[in-house]
Amino acid sequence: MNKELIVNSGPSEVQIALLEDKTLVELHNEKSNTGFAVGDIYLGKVRKIMPGLNAAFVDVGYEKDAFLHYLDLGPQVQSLNKLTKLTLQGRLKPMSLSDFRLEKDIEKTGKITGVLTTGQQILVQVAKEPISTKGPRVTSELSFAGRYLVLVPFSSRISISQRIKSAEERNRLKRLILSIRPNNFGVIIRTVAEHKKVADLDNDLKSLVSKWENLVTRLVKAKPPMKIVSEMDRTTAILRDILSESFNNIFVDDNDLYDETKNYIKSIAPDKVGIVKLYKGKAHIFENFGIDKQIKSSFGRIVTIRSGIYLIIEHTEALHVIDINSGHRMNKENSQEENALAVNLEAATELARQLRLRDMGGIIVIDFIDMKAASNRRKLYQKLKDEMSKDRAKHTILPPSKFGLVQITRQRVRPEMNLENTERCPVCAGSGEIKPSILIIDELENNLRYLIQEQNEKELKVALHPYLHAYLTKGILSRRYRWFRKYKRWIKLKPMPSYHFLEYRFFNGNNDEIKI
Repeated sequence: MNKELIVNSGPSEVQIALLEDKTLVELHNEKSNTGFAVGDIYLGKVRKIMPGLNAAFVDVGYEKDAFLHYLDLGPQVQSLNKLTKLTLQGRLKPMSLSDFRLEKDIEKTGKITGVLTTGQQILVQVAKEPISTKGPRVTSELSFAGRYLVLVPFSSRISISQRIKSAEERNRLKRLILSIRPNNFGVIIRTVAEHKKVADLDNDLKSLVSKWENLVTRLVKAKPPMKIVSEMDRTTAILRDILSESFNNIFVDDNDLYDETKNYIKSIAPDKVGIVKLYKGKAHIFENFGIDKQIKSSFGRIVTIRSGIYLIIEHTEALHVIDINSGHRMNKENSQEENALAVNLEAATELARQLRLRDMGGIIVIDFIDMKAASNRRKLYQKLKDEMSKDRAKHTILPPSKFGLVQITRQRVRPEMNLENTERCPVCAGSGEIKPSILIIDELENNLRYLIQEQNEKELKVALHPYLHAYLTKGILSRRYRWFRKYKRWIKLKPMPSYHFLEYRFFNGNNDEIKI
């Protein structure tokens, strides 16, 4: 798979687009003045204990207090609290955690009132960014993510990614980590560590341990609420998490960001430093790579696939609902069951892409077209699992019900990506909204292809606004001439000054209008 990362640097934000085989699958906006990113570690103060929720609200400097549940404290929270208290009081000199005496693990079924008190200073890490009216969700089970490993202080456990299937490789990695892991540190071995040399893992581990030591050093003079450790910016975090051998190019349009990205790639994968390229084109970088057009067609209540199938996406406070529609473009030679399966399988691919692209989280209910055969429902379920396997967010998929409903839960750690994708109507001066004009030619050509290839219309005439008529007929190799070469028939175009700017209609040989 061809993977490309396109980075657009603006005055107040950085936009990052991930393309897979030229298709936009992830879009991230990193605002330069936004704090409280996932992974940031704060020294906070317990504002309020809620025994009924078995949780506490912690002041970390955000307008809404952060939420800390008892289950997010981590088994070794008493050790963390002890280290925090001694360090703040100046009774503990910065030292290696291997020399620190750990406290007893807390019980899983315990009460938060037995661990925290109002006004207590506590180290917490952002687990979910502020979403809607909610403050950030935090945890006291600190972790430091690296390229190959995740370091967990106050632990002794070694975990290995479930995606590493080889028992021999799992044993090799575990032996390596056991030989280099400092005392009182747990380690999670990431998927990308598979087949890596001990030197690579050791360098990654030392880098993570130095982050912990830097935290303890900064904690000495800290006063709540205060950020102690900042997670790397979104660009390098994405590179850390998804950079693989299939990555082909990283295009950046800013000199400073280009240097930072290149230096980071050099530190984690020196052999891939050549894929970082500075974009110097005159056109906007997103326009040059066709990202603007994909954004316009992908973010909206209705998302249409090239074949004519479309998804209707609705959002509520409790869940997301997605309806799959065939668009009445069925193969007449197939049965209704076969057509339903074909539509559902194609829609499943776009559905998985939409969840990644919009970063939709929580509960998602999808209404697929009903299928009577259990074997077809199994095929759809397997297709969904295969497509969702590319998603880095944790998720659970339930098999389709008899009503054709599929339920998905997907991890939500950041606000959902939601972009405005409509333009003001040029006819009604803003009293209504229409589809983006950038998509009008694609839409016209899709309808034209359907009428010729699927409905086998022998003669076609298109009535449209003079501006569209001029665009389609200008030049020797005009769009109309290319249609003639592609479909082996001449398409008549009739300019209609009475039509609005983006209006067009199809007519057959008898001059009867064809409804699409």
